[in-house]
Amino acid sequence: MSAPLNATADAAGPRSIGTYGIPVRNPRTGATDFTLQVAAPEQVAAEAARLRAAQPAWRAMGVTERAIALLEFRDALGRHENAMMAALHADTGRAIETQSELRGVRDSLTRWCKQAPELLAQGSAPRDIAIPGFSTQRLWVPYTLVGVISPWNFPFLLSFIDAIPALLAGCATLIKPSEVTPRFVGPLRAALAEVPAVAAVIGVVEGDGSTGAALIEVVDQVCFTGSVPTGRKVAEAAARRFIPAQLELGGKDPAIVTADTDLVRAAAAIAWGGLANAGQSCLSIERVYVERAAYEPFLAALAAQVAVLRLNTSDIATGEIGPVISAKQIAVVRRHLDDARVRGARFISGGHLIEQGGVWCEPTVIADATPEMLVIAEESFAPLLAVAPFDTDAEAVALANTTPYGLSAAVFCNDNARCAALASQLDAGAVSLNDAALTALIHEGEKQAFKFSGLGGSRMGTASIFRFLRAQAHLRNTGGQWDPWWFPRPDSASA
Repeated sequence: MSAPLNATADAAGPRSIGTYGIPVRNPRTGATDFTLQVAAPEQVAAEAARLRAAQPAWRAMGVTERAIALLEFRDALGRHENAMMAALHADTGRAIETQSELRGVRDSLTRWCKQAPELLAQGSAPRDIAIPGFSTQRLWVPYTLVGVISPWNFPFLLSFIDAIPALLAGCATLIKPSEVTPRFVGPLRAALAEVPAVAAVIGVVEGDGSTGAALIEVVDQVCFTGSVPTGRKVAEAAARRFIPAQLELGGKDPAIVTADTDLVRAAAAIAWGGLANAGQSCLSIERVYVERAAYEPFLAALAAQVAVLRLNTSDIATGEIGPVISAKQIAVVRRHLDDARVRGARFISGGHLIEQGGVWCEPTVIADATPEMLVIAEESFAPLLAVAPFDTDAEAVALANTTPYGLSAAVFCNDNARCAALASQLDAGAVSLNDAALTALIHEGEKQAFKFSGLGGSRMGTASIFRFLRAQAHLRNTGGQWDPWWFPRPDSASA
């Protein structure tokens, strides 16, 4: 590791001292071993002013030069990978997903830097219109400053999933990471210091909800990933300022399994889709509805998949299930487990919280779940799979659509027509067919969140970059007559 995890050198200039410190818990040990200094509102405003001053030159570089600079930033991140890995290990207590997170940021930079120049060149040439002597041309105008408020479950990746296309569009970006997982900011700043052109247009302000509120007051667009209650507050604050809000919020993703499908394959996919990152993902499968004829065989297949998973209590690199990252989430998970027991659910596997400094939740399969149970009604954000039977396709769809969420879903069915019919009736922005959580792997699929799971354009697919651009029309007179009929021309008006 090239620098202590508390290192605060800022490539963009000296880091301001915050108004107060927040103790940060290590999710593996349960100990407080880091202090986050909270940026005051005036410090947030000063950082925004710095970024605004740098944005015109960044925009003037053109998308090709911006892509070159961001590829240099990608390479700088690679040189600080060990420090970033150590910071994310301390932030999240996991190993497997951290490797995927680092790879995801690098791959996103590579992909967007390849795609953006071609995308932003489309539609920019003048074209004639129906009225002779006139033409129109569309130009893209970037928002000057985009704010990103990112969550704790994938702190590095979700700080940049919106920032990368925004930067390539020509915007400056101001990032406010979660106060639960702030250690990665040190290695990030060290990487930025090696690429001054990028450091000039990426700012990071650290703090809690008050810092996020201050950020919204100084940006031109805000991207938020997090809970529905906080997302509502972000949307309301953005609406007061008349700025766009791109929101990706909670989920309670369902999977539908029909009797004719390969149950072992379905169980394996659902186990991964529900238990990766210990279920701490908005696109985790949390509810599974199985056609009654296959219900008990599926439960057996799922239990077999879950039985081989291990907690990484003794060694971060040994075990697939990491700790509960956020201390506040522990009480939510305990409440959901207790509620399921009281209401008569059948626990096929797991069902306990393991405390060894930090807190781990055993990978858990809960059978005979009913709609009133919290594991069905509320987002658990834990390695819990609640399973229930259905008798008809109409019932399966109704059960799947019963929550206020609509982020993603999955359908497992060997009949392609039936599979597509089920998927098309689900209130979800992305539906994986005969697999689970594919939206985490397939970035080309454009989607939008349904219901309370989000607001705004797709953050997937090539359409994502256009969220950060406004279309400006240049309407040109190329020799046509100006002959308004409702008042005389100025040069012919009588004295």
